[in-house]
Order: sequence, then C-alpha cells, then structure tokens
Amino acid sequence: MKISKKIATATALSSVLALGLSLNSTAASAAEKEKCYGVAKAGQNDCATKTSSCVGTSATDGQTDAFTVLPGGLCERLSGGSLTSS
Repeated sequence: MKISKKIATATALSSVLALGLSLNSTAASAAEKEKCYGVAKAGQNDCATKTSSCVGTSATDGQTDAFTVLPGGLCERLSGGSLTSS
C-alpha cells in the first residue's frame, strides 16, 4: 500500500508542476506577439479593418488597415510592415 500512495503522490505532484509550466509558457508566448499592419494577403487578415468587421475580409494584398499577428520584432523587418494602422 505504501508504494501505491507514493506513486499517486508523485504523479499528482508532477501533473501540477507540468500544468504550471505550460500556463507560464503560454502567457510568455502571448506577450511576444504583435499586430503587423500592411503585410496580410487579401482575405488573410486576423481581425477587423476600417472597412470591414471580421477576420479574413481584407480586400487587397498589403491593405494598410488590416493586420496579422506575428512574433514580436518581426513586423518591422518585413517590407511594408508597420506596427500602426494607416
């Protein structure tokens, strides 16, 4: 009986630790994202624009008010990329 209690305790502890680590990495990866305007292909934007109200509704490639969410620091390296809407 003692061995099964030790196994159950170790399993529970490792599950709690794994959950804590996964929640922490999810929060960190969300903080490393940024909205990049002017680089989305037509119909591939991530959210509303000045002229439309839904995901995937940008009318032209590189529409300056349509954004795509990218990893932090990447947007300004892309041709036409901007962190602000025009």
